[in-house]
Amino acid sequence: MIVKKVITGYLLENCYIISKDNNCIIIDPGSDFDNIKKEVGNKKVLKVLITHYHFDHTGALTLVKDYYNCGVIDYTSVKKQKIGPFTFDIIDTKGHSKNSVTYYFKDEKIMFTGDFIFKGNIGRCDLEGGNVLVMKESIDKIKKYPYDIKIYPGHGDSTTLKEEIKNNPYMEGDIYE
Repeated sequence: MIVKKVITGYLLENCYIISKDNNCIIIDPGSDFDNIKKEVGNKKVLKVLITHYHFDHTGALTLVKDYYNCGVIDYTSVKKQKIGPFTFDIIDTKGHSKNSVTYYFKDEKIMFTGDFIFKGNIGRCDLEGGNVLVMKESIDKIKKYPYDIKIYPGHGDSTTLKEEIKNNPYMEGDIYE
């Protein structure tokens, strides 16, 4: 699987285009539709995945859906998904927002975390729908996954779960107590 990042908008949101063969999925089409379209090229867009519904992650969503005639995955239903050559799990990782999810591609050992986990930080919990106690539960849940997973966040650089457990102060157990 090939992962391409397109940085979009004034908040520098990470939109990801993941591809296998000539098929792709777009994750969090924040804005800058022309740049997303250029990166997709002639690949077939199968679906759009949204990690959470804040404006900086969904600005180009309607344009993407209309142009590629594709739908958005319903992350509230089936937690194990297979779309074309892509197989992944949907993990509830609320805390930054009430609808935050992480997409986990087990075979590739990668996660797309949106604004849940960043390199050295976590998403804000003070916005509408955010909750620091729910964020702690999500962090505790994610720490049970294999440490060699690569994390692709909604902003900034990629990291690994091992690096975050070792270096991210919010991944420590007592910071919330």
